[in-house]
Amino acid sequence: MPEFRRDPVIGRWVIIDPSRNFKKVMHSSEEEYPKDTSKCPFCHGNENMTRPEILAYSNNPHRHPNSKDWTVRVIPNNKPVLEIEGSLKRRGDGMYDKMDAVGAHEIIIDTPQHHQRFGDVNEKQYENVFSAIIERIKDLRKDSRLEYILAFKNYGISANAVFEHPYSQLIAMPIVPKRVREEIAGAENYFKYRERCVFCDIIANEIAAETRIVQENDDFIALCPYASRYPFETWILPKGHHPDFDSISQKELKNLSKMTKSVFEKLYSVLDNPSWSALIHTSPLKEKNLQYYHWHIEVIPKLTKTAGFEWGTGLYVNPVLPEEAAKYLREA
Repeated sequence: MPEFRRDPVIGRWVIIDPSRNFKKVMHSSEEEYPKDTSKCPFCHGNENMTRPEILAYSNNPHRHPNSKDWTVRVIPNNKPVLEIEGSLKRRGDGMYDKMDAVGAHEIIIDTPQHHQRFGDVNEKQYENVFSAIIERIKDLRKDSRLEYILAFKNYGISANAVFEHPYSQLIAMPIVPKRVREEIAGAENYFKYRERCVFCDIIANEIAAETRIVQENDDFIALCPYASRYPFETWILPKGHHPDFDSISQKELKNLSKMTKSVFEKLYSVLDNPSWSALIHTSPLKEKNLQYYHWHIEVIPKLTKTAGFEWGTGLYVNPVLPEEAAKYLREA
């Protein structure tokens, strides 16, 4: 079974999974997606090629589970990073700490259409995808073993998207990842000093400066961060203070769908169909209603490669000014 192992120097947890195909990793190469889409397990009519669905949305009130006529479908990952069954079995290994890799790993199939890019789906489809994620977060909150849920999406081979068919993922973990914990700690330190949410201050500052804003509506703002790590990195943030993604209202959900669709339309317009990753950073499951944290979506086009300098120092070299990136996207 896969297991979590803790780095004793910086406190980072990693997942070791010897069941995966290590020979494929050793001989990895840039591949193309299969041309034959008839064998895609995410397409309409191939529901029997996946594990039984957890959740599905349909316009057909008489639809049977695991059949056609769905708009969004949630299934367990066939090769999960974390398994829902079992207990953590926290234990020592000499000076080290480890535990079994218990959690949940689910696939959200964004659309029945195999070749539909995420930027081309309509606003209602975005709303359905976000609703499915919210529904799954609320359900997984009930599991006392879980500490954090990351919902994310990879698009394109360079972003390690296994399937060409549009899909998102949700991984529920028994730990709060170090990257998330550092972000929360930074926000908490800012709040202790200023008595304000750092994300709320960022939004106010960017609205005043205007130069890094991509777009905004009544409830959300899209911007290229001041210290962007990657070219055309774009964040979507709620204008009101919301620490928990699954607490947004129906009105906000509709405006989030409009904003997200617009951001991806702009990215596709300015860039040449790039691979990208998008992720939702939200509060840990057992730390709701934080005064100092603010959920947000980070969209990261894969235009540059992380190499030795970045891995060795944690510093990123971004060849594109965020102000220039925002200008291109704003005018698209």
